[in-house]
Amino acid sequence: MKKVITLSAILCCFLVTSAGCSNTHGDGATISVNADSEYVNTFNDLHLGLLFDFNFRLPHADDRWVKLWVERYQDGKKDLEPLTQLSYGESPNEMEEGNIGFGIINPNQKDTSVFLYAPNIVNKPVIIENKTKETMTTWQYGISEDEVTLEVGETKILAAYHGADHSARTWDLQDTESVNKMIQQDSFVMLLKIKIEEKPTEAS
Repeated sequence: MKKVITLSAILCCFLVTSAGCSNTHGDGATISVNADSEYVNTFNDLHLGLLFDFNFRLPHADDRWVKLWVERYQDGKKDLEPLTQLSYGESPNEMEEGNIGFGIINPNQKDTSVFLYAPNIVNKPVIIENKTKETMTTWQYGISEDEVTLEVGETKILAAYHGADHSARTWDLQDTESVNKMIQQDSFVMLLKIKIEEKPTEAS
């Protein structure tokens, strides 16, 4: 019960502190790894699981939509639906800056759950079927702590959590061939992805 209360408090903190606006100029959305953030350190200190945290900057936030989702592959086969997903857009601010991320709670237990968060949004943790107990698991970011520009319409892999029966290795998440090999060779793969889209043009 104490862990549930603590997690609920942390999720509320995401809502309170992850949103913001900025007058910074620039046309392209940018994202960078925030591996030493307060959120990540709190997750580690409380042994809640894994948290992938990012600094995210979105110009023209009033005219754009952001989609964040997690795909899972098991024995090379993609699940029909994302494990979890969220989308948001058409902000009242022209520019927004804040944190986005992906959390895995109790990754090696039967009650594993996952959630996503973005400025002003935290979705409810979803319990997932866990088949990782007998595999060697590893996790990795797909980008670095340097800012990466996100083009409108581009799908970018931000992070991966994956495992194999006998060994686990890291892969180049920005190389399609490398990602495909990981999906085929590892027993399970979770991929965190992001995509930015322009607001649909209204018909005249």
